[in-house]
Amino acid sequence: MINRVCVFCASSDLSDRIYLDAAYKLGETLAENSIEIIYGGGSAGCMGMLANGALAKGGKVFGVIPKFMYDLEWGHESITELKIVESLSERKEMMIKETDAAIALPGGSGTLEELFETITLKRLGVYLSPIIMVNIKNFFNPCIQLLEDAVKEKFMDERNMLMWKVVSEVNEVLPAITNSSSWFSEARNFATLRKK
Repeated sequence: MINRVCVFCASSDLSDRIYLDAAYKLGETLAENSIEIIYGGGSAGCMGMLANGALAKGGKVFGVIPKFMYDLEWGHESITELKIVESLSERKEMMIKETDAAIALPGGSGTLEELFETITLKRLGVYLSPIIMVNIKNFFNPCIQLLEDAVKEKFMDERNMLMWKVVSEVNEVLPAITNSSSWFSEARNFATLRKK
């Protein structure tokens, strides 16, 4: 059962409308399925659209934002709860804690960094829930290719390819979470590749 998910997404109002609309639709979809959202707490760009979509459907939205960002008035003041923390590291840790999945929408360096850290934590058997990339306009193709190359060049184990799922549309997110391969803390046993 999916109760709460983390969503990584961007704060740019200038990105293509297709990304903003997808974020809003994802918020609506999660709320309609009574799934709580935890995200970066912003009010602009895909962050704001995600939150607004969920709130429009009566959903619960929890934001986590570093104090310096809050002081810049980047926080969304209408969500269920906005938690102010000291650092980006604390924010990331709190965002994925006790979530049933991590969903990445297209975004900039912050979004990509959050996605890659979560993949790393899963590889090390720390984060065990599904990771979903919503590959709108094939945005994540270079990222997926890079991960595949890391496996091909033996920096990662082939089994690590099961750590994430890629979907093209928002309506594919929930089925992807449900159908994701189970993961286990013992995965750390093949996190380092060694000669036999």
